[in-house]
Amino acid sequence: MKGNERMRIIRKLGLATALMAISTANGLAADIIEEPIPEVVPVVYGGWYLRGDIGMSNQQIDGLHNALNDDPATLDWQNEGTFSSAPTYQVGVGYEFNEWFRVDGVVQYRGKADFDALDRYDTEGDGIWDGANQYEAEKSEWLVMMNSYIDLGTYAGITPYVGGGIGASRNTISGYQDINTPNAGVAYASSDPHWEFAWALHAGFAMDITDRATIDLGYSYLDLGDGRTGDVTSYDGTNAIDNPTTFENITSHDFKFGLRYKLY
Repeated sequence: MKGNERMRIIRKLGLATALMAISTANGLAADIIEEPIPEVVPVVYGGWYLRGDIGMSNQQIDGLHNALNDDPATLDWQNEGTFSSAPTYQVGVGYEFNEWFRVDGVVQYRGKADFDALDRYDTEGDGIWDGANQYEAEKSEWLVMMNSYIDLGTYAGITPYVGGGIGASRNTISGYQDINTPNAGVAYASSDPHWEFAWALHAGFAMDITDRATIDLGYSYLDLGDGRTGDVTSYDGTNAIDNPTTFENITSHDFKFGLRYKLY
């Protein structure tokens, strides 16, 4: 083998060796350089949120009272009063102090619920029923309330909570009629809206759907105070005394679906 050819072979071997060494060094350097550690973003608690809810009411009363109910010797309630279910609409603003405690203030409109009741009476107490009264009306409220909640931890993405609230309810009884079928008589009353102290107990479940939006499925027990009509007047204008009818101790079992949106 000639000298020039031998030198070319040696140079080629040297170049290949150098390339292999560079490749090996680069591979070792890549192995040494660690992947960057992803930044951990802490969960932020504390801040304002907005809320909106829709729901349905399930209402009842302790009973009806009118001054004229005291006249018969015997008054027997066949139906002490029932309401149809009615929609509820609520908006509010709240503040989340930490991962377990928050408060909010809400305004709620409680739609008109149909009401009916039925009694019969024995005027003289001689065991003979002298007549019956069928009562019809509609009831609605505006409710203003401050609430506080305790979130009980998150499990599989679901956060149960409990809470309570106090406020005021503007109770309206409208379309009131007292129909006395045996005597072919009807009495009417106008509305007399008024404010009553109200309180509530809450429970429910919440689930985050984004970092800001939370859906809320809730239950509330509400005590709305009393409702009352205006003065009840007979169809012929007879009205011997001032005798509004009182709807005593209105309560409700409410179920609602809502959305909370964090502003921070």
